[in-house]
Amino acid sequence: MGGVRQMTTFERAWRGLVAIFAISLVFLGLGSGGSVAAQEGGGEVSGSLLQRNEEGERVGVAGVTFRAFDESGAEVSSTTTAEDGSWSMTVPEGTYDILLDVDTLPDGVSLRNPDKNPASVTLIDGSSKSALFPLGEAAASSVGGNTVIQLIVDGLKLGLIIAMCAIGLSLIYGTTGLTNFAHGEAVTFGAVMAYLLNNAGVFGVRLHLIPATIIVVAICGGVGGLFNRAVWRPMRRRGASLVAALVVSIGFSIFFRYVILFIFSGRAKRLRDYQIQEQWDLGLFRLAPKDLVLMIISVAVLVGVASALQLTRMGKAMRAVSDNRDLAESTGIDVERVISLVWIFGSALAGLGGVLFGLTESINWEMGFRILLLMFAGVTLGGLGTAYGALFGSIIVGLFIQLSTLVIPTDMKNVGALLMLIVILLIRPQGLFGRRERIG
Repeated sequence: MGGVRQMTTFERAWRGLVAIFAISLVFLGLGSGGSVAAQEGGGEVSGSLLQRNEEGERVGVAGVTFRAFDESGAEVSSTTTAEDGSWSMTVPEGTYDILLDVDTLPDGVSLRNPDKNPASVTLIDGSSKSALFPLGEAAASSVGGNTVIQLIVDGLKLGLIIAMCAIGLSLIYGTTGLTNFAHGEAVTFGAVMAYLLNNAGVFGVRLHLIPATIIVVAICGGVGGLFNRAVWRPMRRRGASLVAALVVSIGFSIFFRYVILFIFSGRAKRLRDYQIQEQWDLGLFRLAPKDLVLMIISVAVLVGVASALQLTRMGKAMRAVSDNRDLAESTGIDVERVISLVWIFGSALAGLGGVLFGLTESINWEMGFRILLLMFAGVTLGGLGTAYGALFGSIIVGLFIQLSTLVIPTDMKNVGALLMLIVILLIRPQGLFGRRERIG
């Protein structure tokens, strides 16, 4: 009798890779199916009608009528505002003029921008859109003379998001030596999954963004662990060079990007929740409530990651493997287990960063690639392979990007960050927190 043939490393890697693609396509396909159902049932147009009372507080205006007209001028839907000023209406896919009936406004209340009534909205792929109709005169803002402070706040917000995404990239490099160009697609995958769960839903069930985010983080962590097990672990065991691994990561980056484009389409989309918010005027700067929560969550997660790396046994093992893999292995540390956990947690953080990035930017198929360059700038500036370097380097990059708009056009702000990176590396090649390494 012939013996049972064992699978080769290549076959195991290929089967695992197919499993990863199948899982990704299933989740994206379920979300797309929910999107199709949403198309058949129509999309939603919503908003909030608010005015300031005598104390300066914003309160809802009830009983105001909104009407939706299609491109032929026929009225297709209408609604009135609730006690809190909120309103919504469901209409089929298409382009509509949303008209606020000014005759239904309370006495003494008028539109701030009457020339923008009606507002035009376009619903595609069962999406949801918001229409804003501000009332009364705009409140005086004290931000005009504090542009620098406003940019600093915006830079901190951007830097925290970059850091959230970049810590995993830095730890993966530190433990394996791999510069993972596909890490940006983990960010995109997290944002897309959040959109599908929050907007389109799965089997017609739409989730609020908070539980959707928890599910997204778990899915991204699991997919990251499977990706390491199916692709990178076999390559490490076969002794593949870092250059070969780099080329493979670039290939996966391009492949995943266009898979997402094929399924998700190229149109930019926005999350359903927390989109219509008025910024708080805090004197020296303005800040939307969602941005404050975003910054608090980012700081809490990053402090938690730093504490785990510093205090927990696994965190110390991660730092040991990052510092010297051979020495860590000789002391009894299970290096492969550490690397697997790094991939899981790094991918989970990238998915969470994608959700947070999607709250501030529109979601599209190449958003991860755009932020990938900033992640590389952050981890290289802070020092490749160090989690703390990725944190502080990313914050510096975020601040520089926003503050550079004082002297250069906004469209070129990312270029300024990369130029800063080049200058810093010419002065200190190992980065701010990196160590000098002896060559030869």
